[in-house]
Amino acid sequence: MDHDREKDDRLVAERRAKLKRWREQGKAFPNDFRRDALAEQLHAAYGNHSAEALTAERVPVRVAGRMMAKRVMGRASFVKLQDRTGQIQVFVQRDRVGEEAYAEFKKWDVGDIVGARGELFKTNTGELSVDAAELVLLVKSLRPLPEKWHGIVDPELKVRQRYVDLIMSEETRRVFRLRSALIRFLRQFLDAHDFAEVETPMMQPIPGGAAARPFATHHNALDMTLYLRIAPELYLKRLLVGGFERVYELNRVFRNEGLSTRHNPEFTMLEWYQAYADYRDAMTLTENLIRESARQVLGTTSIEYQGERFELGEPFPRKTLEEALLERVNAGDAPVLDPARVRDREALAPLAARHGIEVLPEHGAGKLQLELFEKLVEHTLRGPLFIVGYPAEVSPLARTRDDDPFLTERFELFIAGREIANGFSELNDPEEQAERFRAQAEAKARGDEEAMFYDADFIRALEYGMPPAVGVGVGVDRLAMLLTDSPSIRDVLLFPHLKPE
Repeated sequence: MDHDREKDDRLVAERRAKLKRWREQGKAFPNDFRRDALAEQLHAAYGNHSAEALTAERVPVRVAGRMMAKRVMGRASFVKLQDRTGQIQVFVQRDRVGEEAYAEFKKWDVGDIVGARGELFKTNTGELSVDAAELVLLVKSLRPLPEKWHGIVDPELKVRQRYVDLIMSEETRRVFRLRSALIRFLRQFLDAHDFAEVETPMMQPIPGGAAARPFATHHNALDMTLYLRIAPELYLKRLLVGGFERVYELNRVFRNEGLSTRHNPEFTMLEWYQAYADYRDAMTLTENLIRESARQVLGTTSIEYQGERFELGEPFPRKTLEEALLERVNAGDAPVLDPARVRDREALAPLAARHGIEVLPEHGAGKLQLELFEKLVEHTLRGPLFIVGYPAEVSPLARTRDDDPFLTERFELFIAGREIANGFSELNDPEEQAERFRAQAEAKARGDEEAMFYDADFIRALEYGMPPAVGVGVGVDRLAMLLTDSPSIRDVLLFPHLKPE
């Protein structure tokens, strides 16, 4: 390791010396070279032309990019320039660019950013290339790139120095191009369904809309504590009250939780709300959005994720949480939980304790059901599968079912053992919502850091009347993981949070 560091230090020192000479010439870091072609465009337009046809056409081009390879052969050299679309080869001859320019060019390093003006031709091996008439050094790279065939091997370094990873890895660039395409499509999909994109506060006096521990900060001028939002939900529902009947936000949310392959303290959510619709309508829309995302981004609804094949083109089945829980705990030879006691706290508590779940006196049957489901069932759900019928005890913003007040009109979508979306018919009864907020506030007073605050202004908004509605949240990062076959959320975040170096 020390030897590698000494070598890097020596190479950096050599490059700094070259930069010093360049500065003395008064030419350092110019910004007057304009390219007129990209590598991918050139390959698409001229890749199939014959060498004779290109010679006859004399196609002039100006290209620019990072020099990823350099092969000097006496009076002629080849370099590979990489731009945002790919690579193009440039042929540099001493007799064409001039002896002085060629001598300078030979001192340039892999990693430097270079512009080239010339005409297209094909080499003896048939590779489309630029015969350079002029070569310009645009940026001196002071640090050497990793060894080209391996790129960055250390996964920690890949995310810590994402800029180098993007230079070296076409696969990394592909992942983030697909993520951009996904974000673009999500907007197009909801716009086409007459939803309006809105923006709501990221700093909130009361964090709400989810059960999560928030980040806190202080506003000096107002002398008040503000919280980074854990969800935009309560503000988006205020817009329903105000008459915006279909709204969505592609939003960054912040939760003061641990890091894992599926969790980052800062992540991207898509939330939308639709008046005069319920959770069944939302499941249909969610299913169509996931299916069409795959079709638009990947060109197919049959996807592979970490060695498993998932078919998103067929209707997504639905199962209740209680059914899924009973199937799992009673999968052995001897039934563990009597279906008649699936809502009996006295039957659920010892089962939860056996699986290492903390059971507190205030935990009811609904809370224990969810804890058991998350611990034992979620990771086994391959999907795509909608789980419906979540207990009211753990769904403080969801509407209870008319035929079964123990449950809410709520669903979660699971694919590959992880939650992709969560949605429910919205609770729009202000008095019932106030009572649920009070229960959450009591839980917070007992030490539950993820319990919700009491939001008096949201209750006041509901008292003006919110139309019956449904809301859905989609984890954009998890959906990006699925569509890019990425095992960790860090692979689809350009700059994930890391411990300091």
